[in-house]
Amino acid sequence: MPILASLAAGTLVSYRLAGRTTTVKSVLFTASGSWTVPPDITMVNYLIIAGGGGSTAGGSGAGGGAGGFLTGTNYPVTPGSTMSITVGAGGAGSVSPGSAVNASPGSNSQFGILTSIGGGGGARTDSPSTAGLRGGSGGGGGRGGAGGAGTPGQGNNGGGSSGSAPNYGAGGGGGASAVGGTGTSTTGGNGGAGSYSTLSGSNTAYAGGGAGGTYTGGTAGTGGVGGGGNGGSSPTSNGVSGVSNTGGGAGGGGSSPVGFSGGSGVVILRWA
Repeated sequence: MPILASLAAGTLVSYRLAGRTTTVKSVLFTASGSWTVPPDITMVNYLIIAGGGGSTAGGSGAGGGAGGFLTGTNYPVTPGSTMSITVGAGGAGSVSPGSAVNASPGSNSQFGILTSIGGGGGARTDSPSTAGLRGGSGGGGGRGGAGGAGTPGQGNNGGGSSGSAPNYGAGGGGGASAVGGTGTSTTGGNGGAGSYSTLSGSNTAYAGGGAGGTYTGGTAGTGGVGGGGNGGSSPTSNGVSGVSNTGGGAGGGGSSPVGFSGGSGVVILRWA
């Protein structure tokens, strides 16, 4: 079982990997700060999740793309040095009237020279059709629009929208391991699935895409595993914000005049 300790710069976790007797340590940053490299540590494994994209509202709102999922091993560090950590905020949802403007992208997260790109915001749902915003994973397309482009190595494209009656389903945001679903005439696109990491000491999903919504009925999409928010179906339900510290994109749609916010990111470092 992981052992937790609070630090000014983050939360330190000590645990043993399955089948091994050596204790490993991770430090989790849920907000920006700094980290002093412990003595004798020259390499770390890392997971850098950016903030998820916001969604749009006003009926069949589009889902936000997940924040970038950037992970790797053996990143060189200098013992005793202090390194800055940036944890990206989730992007804001569209402002009233929520159907007429795009949602905001998530903010980047950074460790050393490594940068994870914020998720793309969902597209406006008014005519003319608009593509979702590009990002770590791309935002969903609005009424008749294409999904936004994802960043290679960090995420996937958002889903487009058919723009067809009666329910004008919007596209879902892309996730770390899958593209966002396409909105149809009666359904909102599902958010793209995120990816799992064990660097925190438990197998946890991050960077799921937000789902697209529907207008006056139909079936809203489901958020991607890894913190993606579910879509809404006006007038009975609203979209859901992305989960904090997962980089999940926000779900779009519903009766709310404004969109919903993406989940903030996280940075995790592990060493033996």
